[in-house]
Amino acid sequence: MNRLFGSGSQRPKANLDDAISSIETRIESIDVKIKAFDSELATLTQKMNKMRDGPGKSAMKARALKVLRQRKQYDSQRDQLQQQVFNMEQTRMMQANLHHTVTTMEVLRTSTKEASKQTKALEKIDHDKLADDMADALEAQNNINESLSRAYNVPDGVEDYDLDAELEALGEEVIWEQEQGIGQGDMPSYMQDEVPQFVDEPPETGKVKEAAGGIG
Repeated sequence: MNRLFGSGSQRPKANLDDAISSIETRIESIDVKIKAFDSELATLTQKMNKMRDGPGKSAMKARALKVLRQRKQYDSQRDQLQQQVFNMEQTRMMQANLHHTVTTMEVLRTSTKEASKQTKALEKIDHDKLADDMADALEAQNNINESLSRAYNVPDGVEDYDLDAELEALGEEVIWEQEQGIGQGDMPSYMQDEVPQFVDEPPETGKVKEAAGGIG
């Protein structure tokens, strides 16, 4: 039997897309025939309207009724085929929805497993200890920043009156050195080492003495 009809396992599987395409081709063929019937009916009707009652008109009418009956049969076949296409399209849509549903369920199951693993990993962490470690690290960082940004100004133990006395003594030293003409270019001794390199000429002696005289 298999030699004559072939084995059932070798029969190609049914495919909805191919079946729908095949039926739609048949529907198109039926539409062509229905249009031909419509054209023939229109021609017969026009001829009947121009004919008088008699055997000829009766024969023309019988022909028109036969064509109309055939057209109705093809209309019925087309309606059945269209209903089959509709049913298969609904089946295809159902299969697509089921496929999407299965895919969604697989994604949700995988995501749930992954979330469960992550939750268990988080439960093993000592959250209080982690928070304490973070607080200690932030405190240490603040201490380092505070130490690095500390301003080194006047040493402790130096009072304002000591600074005033030292400044007054420097002023008196400047006046005495200017009167004695001591120093490089008649400049105060504590400023001689700080002359900028871009100064090309020493200051004029007369102007320095005038300034000194104004201070006195």
